[in-house]
Amino acid sequence: MRGFAFKHLCFQSKSQSRVLGASESLKRFQSTVARFPKGKKTDLEVNLLNDSLNNIRTATTRLELTSSALHDLSLRPSGKKMLVPITASLYVPGTLQDPDQVLVDVGTGYFIKKNMPQAKDYCDRKISLLKSNFEQLVEISSKNKSISDEAGLVLQAKLKQMAPTSQ
Repeated sequence: MRGFAFKHLCFQSKSQSRVLGASESLKRFQSTVARFPKGKKTDLEVNLLNDSLNNIRTATTRLELTSSALHDLSLRPSGKKMLVPITASLYVPGTLQDPDQVLVDVGTGYFIKKNMPQAKDYCDRKISLLKSNFEQLVEISSKNKSISDEAGLVLQAKLKQMAPTSQ
């Protein structure tokens, strides 16, 4: 690939398009939970919330790495030869033409050309949004976990009450 040069380097977080906000996550798992019997709903809700928390944590980590990569890229001179990630396991040789201009993946295959400060600001705003959603989901998850624990205790108490009468 002689003479292969990139005018802009793409930074993307593949999980951005898959990460849902707190309200979208709630709607998604409420529709899933509605199909299950009442006894299993709370446990299912807790598991789905924990999955959402893990997805948000992963996306936040990727965005933080992207922000760090943007900082490192801004320190490189024009004309610097580098390997450019095309996929997670495929890199091609490229030349950095303008370290101040990047393409930012905003999801579903759309990219926006931004200068370096705008790209860093975009990452910071996304990180703040994900951290806010994470905090909301932690609160909801802890409430559902306590409800599930209480329901388990009530069920155990009822089973104990029924056990002596059947003997």
